[in-house]
Amino acid sequence: MTTALVTLVASAVLLLGIALLWLRTRRVVTTPAERAVHVALHTASQAAVALRRGLTEEAAREAAPFLRALTGGAGLGIVGGDGALLTWDGAHADRTDDFLVAAERARDEERAVLVTAPGNGEYQDRTVITQPLVLESSGVAGALGVVVVGKPGPGQLGAISDVVRYACGQLELAELDASRARLDRAEVRALRAQISPHFIYNALNTIASFVRTDPDRARELILDFADFTRYSFRAAGEFTVLADELGNIERYLTLEQARFGAALQVRLQIAPEALGVVLPFLTLQPLVENAVRHGLAGRPGGGTVSIVATDAGTDCVVSVEDDGVGMDPELLRSGVLDAVRTTRRAERSVRESAHVGLANVDDRLRAAFGDDYGLVVETAQGAGTKVSLRVPKFRAGIQV
Repeated sequence: MTTALVTLVASAVLLLGIALLWLRTRRVVTTPAERAVHVALHTASQAAVALRRGLTEEAAREAAPFLRALTGGAGLGIVGGDGALLTWDGAHADRTDDFLVAAERARDEERAVLVTAPGNGEYQDRTVITQPLVLESSGVAGALGVVVVGKPGPGQLGAISDVVRYACGQLELAELDASRARLDRAEVRALRAQISPHFIYNALNTIASFVRTDPDRARELILDFADFTRYSFRAAGEFTVLADELGNIERYLTLEQARFGAALQVRLQIAPEALGVVLPFLTLQPLVENAVRHGLAGRPGGGTVSIVATDAGTDCVVSVEDDGVGMDPELLRSGVLDAVRTTRRAERSVRESAHVGLANVDDRLRAAFGDDYGLVVETAQGAGTKVSLRVPKFRAGIQV
């Protein structure tokens, strides 16, 4: 036998031994109980995918087969908060009338209701076990009923109660998701409300001043103003890509430069890798508007606003910096982005509006990406202000 053949046979024997050892270990580790646990967890996770969308007809229909498998019932029904049947899965659909009656009682009395139809020579007893879906945040959301053939034992009754609690937990999470989405939309509306009325008034005045002296420039500014407002007040989504956000910022700065002239200089340095990064809608607008309004407007001779986006591995870093009047760091020490109270009324209104806008952006960044992704503010009186943020290039569940 040649050396090569001996080596080949030895390798085959070694691989066979490893395979047998793996199979033997697998048989020991993967016991029937473990397999049952795995199947139950997998089934529960599939039900959760649907329930996390809320108790709609579509979600109920998708979740019902998995919930029925978890309960071991022959049939399963779900009703919504108004008592209407959302779905029925499995056998014994002829028991839906009994289920609807039981569901109404279960919802009204917030307790389990059992209705049994006695069997005969051909059929066993069939019991509809109905429990209300009670959410801590909003009360009774509906009811779930399971048809059990024969007399239900304590184990099956307990399993049904556990499944109902699990479904309620997923529906609670769905409500939290919906509340967070509503909060995000409310915060976006708050940011839109903070887009300075003075900016809109000044932009229109600037455009009007060009109508006679430079009609072509006036026409371009009108288009920029229309595109700026269209983007800022759009109805779609809580997220956008950096390229779109920068496009809107460019329109804003074009309008401001038409007003300030050479007093407002703009510097952009954008890495191509950063353009497709997803971030909360209207993230940059408050930062740039603060730089112009509170950084440069009060500085004789104006200044420069710099917007830089750099590649930082798995993240991108975006900064908005001005060389304007800056702020007292002591005002930021107790809470970087808290609204600031000062004794001078004029200064208070300016400072608070700036801080509210920054706090809004900071909260939304942290809610979307975690506490490592808030705003970082560097400032000093007379030394300008730099606001930086870090955005992950990819985050599961975050998309435009």
